[in-house]
Amino acid sequence: MPRLMDTEEVLQQNGPGAFQFSGVRVEHLGATEYTLVTIVLDISGSVSDFAAELLKLVKTVVEACKKSPRAENLLIRYLTFNQDIIEIHGFRLLKDIDVDNDYKPLKPDGMTSLFDASYDAIGATIDYSARLVDDYEFDVNGAVYIITDGMNNRGKMTPKSIKDKISSALTHEKIESLITVLVGLTEPGSIWAPEVKVHLESFQKDAELSQFVDAGDATPGKLAKLANFVSQSVSSQSQSLGTGAPSQNLTF
Repeated sequence: MPRLMDTEEVLQQNGPGAFQFSGVRVEHLGATEYTLVTIVLDISGSVSDFAAELLKLVKTVVEACKKSPRAENLLIRYLTFNQDIIEIHGFRLLKDIDVDNDYKPLKPDGMTSLFDASYDAIGATIDYSARLVDDYEFDVNGAVYIITDGMNNRGKMTPKSIKDKISSALTHEKIESLITVLVGLTEPGSIWAPEVKVHLESFQKDAELSQFVDAGDATPGKLAKLANFVSQSVSSQSQSLGTGAPSQNLTF
């Protein structure tokens, strides 16, 4: 776990994953409705050539959220993953995020535990929401963005376990709505791009994630466009809070 602020605490997820996560202590929340945003970033070895641009992508999204009219109603969690899952920070108020000091240069290496990282991100969103909804009667929805250039080759979770986690949460009203966006990037010039795309499309369908976005080659221009897409999606989902339904999928 990362170093926590005095306003945060470590929490335990329910279910088979048993992943830990952190979040703001409820007494430090000033509003009564929140959109829980999680950014999940692949840092396996294959992203080495565009790691700096990926870091810029994350920083751009967070800075855009800070300028949103709904900034005070957003909590952001940031994860990176290869064969391991690393929580850079848990659900944190935007005013407490310093992207220059908190977001260090990426060090890509290793394999791709895509399913485990997705389950961790979605599970933590649901469990933190349940805490806010059941114990404090907050209004909560969520948005999870999983950004990867590869295929799952490590871990124990499955698309079905992710699907079941989402379905149970919505059935038991643990969260008002949840959008889950899987973003596929391509290493420029990679001969594996078509195979990776098929794998990710299958994962999205089997796990019943909300949307698959094929972002194409991980060039600076495409990643800037992706940052804008994610920022707009966060804004749309936050604005839908209270309607009882998720925001509509945006076109990339």
